[in-house]
Amino acid sequence: MRPSKRAADEMRKVTLERGVVRYAEGSCMVSFGETRVLCAATVEEKGPPWLRGTGKGWVTAEYSMLPRATHERTRREVTSGKPSGRTQEIQRLVGRSLRAVVDLTAIGERQIVVDCDVLQADGGTRTASITGAWVALHDALKWMEGRGMLKGTNPLKDHVAAVSCGIVAGNPVIDLDYVEDSGAQTDANFVITGAGGLVEVQGTAEGAPFSEDELMALLKLAKGGVGQLVALQKAAVA
Repeated sequence: MRPSKRAADEMRKVTLERGVVRYAEGSCMVSFGETRVLCAATVEEKGPPWLRGTGKGWVTAEYSMLPRATHERTRREVTSGKPSGRTQEIQRLVGRSLRAVVDLTAIGERQIVVDCDVLQADGGTRTASITGAWVALHDALKWMEGRGMLKGTNPLKDHVAAVSCGIVAGNPVIDLDYVEDSGAQTDANFVITGAGGLVEVQGTAEGAPFSEDELMALLKLAKGGVGQLVALQKAAVA
């Protein structure tokens, strides 16, 4: 039995609340159990310099964790002068995940930045960020559409969401909370589109290497979980 009493394929309660930031073009408060992330999308008229003159825009993300999002206070990264390697890795992952489902030409030479701020961390902050960031991005694109800023068709080609899976006490399980994540034998994150395409797979053995069969078992769990998340995204933006 898992510490949370959940079944192996049972996710934590997930909620997606839109429009929580008054001034952002799109926003979403996402909760995976006790993990809570505030996602806010900003539309900037100027795109990155390397895309100037190409007619293409850009979607990117920034990620941060509030000092008391964890059991002990974490020092703000701004005081050290630069983001940590973990922060840079996560925000690049969120950006890549969103760009995988966006037609960048349709937004013109603009940039959309999605800020993902972790208010409370209990495992799965990067997967929650990706799932909530899609909703914030969706609303930002709707905001642009309402102002005639888009070229042609809807630039959002598909949904994208993410979930963690792992091997805990020898068993493949989905959506690890902190207790499970800290003691997992294998930890993996899956970013998957609504159509089932794999955007990114991150898997790490914390002890003994994991087998191909175990990887496929984790992938099966992840596909089922992302299917649930996409259904929640659809309901949230309906």
